[in-house]
Amino acid sequence: MTLPCRRFGRTNINMPILSLGSMRFQKSWNQLEWSEITKNEQKKVNKILNLAEKYGFNHIETARHYGTSELQIGKGIIDAQKQLKIIQTKIPPNENILKFEDELKLSFEKLGVKKIDLIAIHGINTPEQLYNSVKDGGCVDVLRKWQKEKLINHIGFSTHGKLSLIEKAISSNKFDFVNLHWYFINQNNSPAIHLAKQYDLGVFIISPTDKGGHLYSPSEKFLKICSPLHPIVFNDLFCLQNKNVHTISVGVSQSSDFDLHLEAVALLNKADEYVPQILEKLRNESIRCLGSEWHNYSHKYLPKWEDTPGNINIPVLIWLSNLLDAWDMEDFVRSRYQLLGNGSHWFPGNNANDIDINVSEKELLYILKDHINPKKVIQKLRTLKEIFGGGEISRLTVI
Repeated sequence: MTLPCRRFGRTNINMPILSLGSMRFQKSWNQLEWSEITKNEQKKVNKILNLAEKYGFNHIETARHYGTSELQIGKGIIDAQKQLKIIQTKIPPNENILKFEDELKLSFEKLGVKKIDLIAIHGINTPEQLYNSVKDGGCVDVLRKWQKEKLINHIGFSTHGKLSLIEKAISSNKFDFVNLHWYFINQNNSPAIHLAKQYDLGVFIISPTDKGGHLYSPSEKFLKICSPLHPIVFNDLFCLQNKNVHTISVGVSQSSDFDLHLEAVALLNKADEYVPQILEKLRNESIRCLGSEWHNYSHKYLPKWEDTPGNINIPVLIWLSNLLDAWDMEDFVRSRYQLLGNGSHWFPGNNANDIDINVSEKELLYILKDHINPKKVIQKLRTLKEIFGGGEISRLTVI
């Protein structure tokens, strides 16, 4: 099978519109030795790699800090029926370029390859990380040195950062491609995709199925609104309708995870028929549940989390509240709410658990003075705390 392809920006790679994301099918998030991985555990990886080859996924994306991913993929590429043609891995930025280069060497060692097609600096999420990446003698310069030695083809970056930081990184003109978040429930990075087009960067969409709303376990309401499509199919078509998006990640944990994404590809020529209808249904239900004014203006004039008492991330929390109230996305909202406060620069700011304990209503009313309904914001925050405040989760890796 051959997937449709798009030119991946200035890299000129003919990139399949679906890429194999590899953070869900490795054995462990810990860094293990090969002797600690059983034959059956590696057999699972090999099976997925062979299916990926069969379905036309000739781009696989991994990272130095995805536990045993690089190691198992490296062994799997050797054992697979055919070699996957485009390999991408990611190395976290580091102020110490010697440590950064050591990590780079380790990626080559684990993958067992002599050349890597795409290397991304993993997680340019803060101004400091951007500076350490693009400064003279920084991480990009290390990668350029390896590029001159014909060990790397193209250099990019991945990011969970705010829009202004992503735009600054793109505008540095130091990169050939970008991995970023953009999907139906979170379109904040639309201007960054437009800017990437101007600089001719390849655009890779991160985690559209998981961070795009836990679409593998959608609420009954969301499932019904997206009918006749599954939410995964709808979201894939939504992303791929944007011709400035070149590929989206398919995070596979088992063989059947390919199926709905392949269904989306089969329906791509009907995206103009399906997507607008589903968007209209989702919009109408949001207005019905939230009210027109709240639907249109609840996200405006909210304070930055850095400026808010207790570093409460009110913009994210109101976004989550709206997802819950409009489309019953409880599973996703719970996970995101409970990650706030534990996500470091990957998902910054805190949840609402400190309201009425260390953060007073008076303080919040002051910081929300420009909002259309400050008291309603606080009410929404208290509701989230009441429903989801009893637990917390952490990122799988901290780098």
